[in-house]
Amino acid sequence: MSFKKSLPLFFLPFFIKSVNAHCPLCTAGAAVAAGGAAWLGVNNAAIGVFIGAFAVSMGWWVSNLIKKKYVPFQRQLIIAISFLTTIPPLMPIMKGIYPILISIVGAYGSLLNRTYLINAFLMGSIIGGFIVSITPWLSKKITDACKGKTLPYQGITLTFGLLAIAGILLQILIKTIY
Repeated sequence: MSFKKSLPLFFLPFFIKSVNAHCPLCTAGAAVAAGGAAWLGVNNAAIGVFIGAFAVSMGWWVSNLIKKKYVPFQRQLIIAISFLTTIPPLMPIMKGIYPILISIVGAYGSLLNRTYLINAFLMGSIIGGFIVSITPWLSKKITDACKGKTLPYQGITLTFGLLAIAGILLQILIKTIY
């Protein structure tokens, strides 16, 4: 995919005001968007970053809607269910298994000296979910460092910026290695 083709896609989220859709519709839309990105040549790890972020964000959103606590670790459970009901159903569509050689110590075949197969989409999804999970903490640290003042659109800029950086790095890394 050429840089000229992908540049308008980078700025698209800045023009979207809000989206009001329900989980199944969003998941289907995310799957279609992932398929379109794959058709354009974006690798599955980079696509996974954004789909994983979507899945975790949806879990946070749903957990915030439920005001009463019914079970211990309710928020974490809802986020995990959201991730597990979004990512595994998309995995058959988003193929891309890559070998990674770990050769630290021992004979080949031991734990630290063997070839592991990594699902690029799942790896990207975990990275995207992790980024969405830590950005509120990072945003608070930035606010504390700025003596209580927040930057304009700090949360969304930080989240999208980190997701974009992770997606670009994974795109470059996988295209370079494989």
